[in-house]
Amino acid sequence: MKILETHIVPAIFKKIRLQEYAVSVFTSIQTRSGLKKAIKKGLLLIDGRKATTADWIKEGQKIDLLQTENTSKKIFRLNMEIVFEDNHIAIINKPTGYPTSGNYFRTIENALPHNLSPSKDIGSLPYPLPAHRLDNPTSGILLCAKTRNSLANLQKSFASKNIQKTYFALVHGKVFSNRVIDSEIDGKPAKTVIGPINFFKIQEAFYTLLEAKPLTGKTHQIRIHLHRGGYPIVGDKIYGKGEKGYFKNKNLFLFSGKVKFLHPVTTQEMNFSLQLPKKFRVLENYRIS
Repeated sequence: MKILETHIVPAIFKKIRLQEYAVSVFTSIQTRSGLKKAIKKGLLLIDGRKATTADWIKEGQKIDLLQTENTSKKIFRLNMEIVFEDNHIAIINKPTGYPTSGNYFRTIENALPHNLSPSKDIGSLPYPLPAHRLDNPTSGILLCAKTRNSLANLQKSFASKNIQKTYFALVHGKVFSNRVIDSEIDGKPAKTVIGPINFFKIQEAFYTLLEAKPLTGKTHQIRIHLHRGGYPIVGDKIYGKGEKGYFKNKNLFLFSGKVKFLHPVTTQEMNFSLQLPKKFRVLENYRIS
């Protein structure tokens, strides 16, 4: 069987079994039940040997997810903007409203073969894979891998915090200065740097356009940190305050707008930025000094 994905275990802060740790570390497996099925089928290897549900995870271990021989890919024909593409990686502008991956058909992962050309590299993946995740309602820059080597190297770079991502969020209230939000999520360290860009006044309420840089990569990190800081993101149906008036029924105002990293094969510095979506730009009429 071929290796579909590879994950290198970074520094871990507590003793944990594979069946708990590996949920969501692979883009192809998003649920605990899916992980258990993969382990039972012998599709997970730890340092080259078949894994079991009793295995404990250690720093530096290599966990491989194997591809079953009869795996076929159903293609979701969603057209997406390609920001960059070569034989090893691609960067897409993820639209809002679609999960990055998971046990669904209408995912970004299933749409990648429709948008990207196959790699001609000897270590090519059967189909391109996202190297990280963006929440369903979050849009913007998403890094993807077309080869096994690129995927492993990008995952290492994310784990070692060598990929710098910048998000833009519209939040309730006024945030007057730069600050660091250092607050644990699920018992693990999490840190986000935020800073104000513009202020808006809409129907007597104040809002701030923020730049947010996550220094760690926890699920919903920016959304949770801004909520805890008293500045929930506009349109956040999980951590928000419920929207009325102008923003009623609006989607999440969170956008992955910039990324800086070293190419996983050529080591060339890559630096990309995208224009803010239209729903952000139309707020210029409400900007205040």
